[in-house]
Order: sequence, then C-alpha cells, then structure tokens
Amino acid sequence: MNLIKNKRIFNFGLISLLALSQPSYATQSNEELAKKLANPVASLISVPFQVNYDENIGLNDKGSRITTNIQPVVPISLNKDWNLISRTILPVVSQKDVIPNSSSEFGIGDTVQSLFFSPVSATDSGWIWGAGPVFLLPTASDKNLGTEKWGAGITGVALKQTGAWSYGALANHIESVAGDRQRSDVSSTFMQPFLAYTTSNAMTISLNTESTYDWESKAWTVPVNFSITQVVKFGEQLVSIGGGLRYWAKTTNTSPEGVGIRLQLTLLFPK
Repeated sequence: MNLIKNKRIFNFGLISLLALSQPSYATQSNEELAKKLANPVASLISVPFQVNYDENIGLNDKGSRITTNIQPVVPISLNKDWNLISRTILPVVSQKDVIPNSSSEFGIGDTVQSLFFSPVSATDSGWIWGAGPVFLLPTASDKNLGTEKWGAGITGVALKQTGAWSYGALANHIESVAGDRQRSDVSSTFMQPFLAYTTSNAMTISLNTESTYDWESKAWTVPVNFSITQVVKFGEQLVSIGGGLRYWAKTTNTSPEGVGIRLQLTLLFPK
C-alpha cells in the first residue's frame, strides 16, 4: 500500500466527513458527548474502532502494518462516589514484510485490559482522575503478533476540562509475570499526554503522543498524533467519526518511521 494513495484516501474521507457533519446534527448534548470522549474515565459506554496504517517497519524498512484497535469502554457505578471504568484494547493486525523470513501475518494481537477506579466528582480544583491495575493478556493468534507473556502493572489518568479545552495525561507500566520463557520479558512504560479542543458543533481537534519506553531494550518509540473527529447521528445511532495523521518522532531500528494514517469510528451509547 502506497502512502501517497493512503493520503488521498484520507483526504477524501475527511472531506466527506466534513460534508456529512453539518451543525444541524450537532446539539448541545452532542457537544457534551464529544467532551466526554476526550475524557478517558467519563461515564459513557463507547466502542471505538481505531485503524492505524504505518510503514517503513523492520530492519530493511520495507514492512507495512495495518492495526485495527477495538477499544470498548464500559463504566460501572460502584456507589454514589466511585465509578469503575473498564478500558480494553484488542488489536487486529495485518502486516507485510515486517518479520525476517516471513512475508505476511494476519490475526489478533495481545490484549491490554485497564481498570480505573475514578471518583464520580472532580476535585475542588476541577481535576478528574482515575487509577487502577492494567493487565497484558497473551491473546495473539500468531507468535509474531504478540509477546506470549502474561503481564500486570498499574495505570492512571489525570485531566482537566475547562470550557472547550481538555488536557491531561494517561500512563501505565506493565511487567511480564508469566509466559513462554523463550520469549523476551516485558517491561514497558506507556505515556499519553493529550490536548483536545471541542467546538460548539461537536467537532474535536486533538493532539497527543503515545510514547512507549522499553526498559529491556532501553529504547523509546514516540508517535505524535493529530486528529479531527465529529459526533454525528446515523439513524438512531450516535457515532464519532474522523481521522488524522501521525509522525514517528522517535523510533527504533524495527519500529515504524515517517508518517502514518489513523481513521476512527466510535459507537456511542449514552445513558
């Protein structure tokens, strides 16, 4: 897949998105839903589908990968003061020329399951936060798509929403605790600072990084993501659709390089 062709597809999709997303769809409730989507621990059931295309992967930089992350978010009310937010990331991966002596792989990858205990109300200063355990589950259907390790660690998020702005950071750290002894151990720190602006017609412009530090190889990968999403209604179903570009600011010898593409579709189920 050629990146220039993908950029054309992305541009066409973005133009179509803007054409579909007329203010008549966007009500005040849609604006609030858009703001909730910028909050990782909001009390909103959602099912995001996030498609990422990256290239220049592998030792010879000839590999490419399409990763579709299925990321259901389910809030559970524990009592009048606390919520439990379940956030799951299940990747479906299609890659080519990434692994030496292997032409292509397709299947699911390892699952990351996060649980955030979060107060129902923000702090007096307006900060929203959540913290809890995170787990790595070796669900990969192909050994080349996963770690073959069980892992566990801690995760946390803190953010503030002021007017149209949302800003904060999400982070986790995972250590492998069991699994195939022939495979490398997992010791990974993930950090995602983010900034988002939501307009009155429920469009959100976002900038973030999804930085990972591998303590085993002592190396960073740092993609910088820019995206635009819009809350619209198709029939009776509320959705958020959009996309953007990302630039790999810091990479390893085998990780993606250059510019990638991201498309997003999120099903919304407000109470």
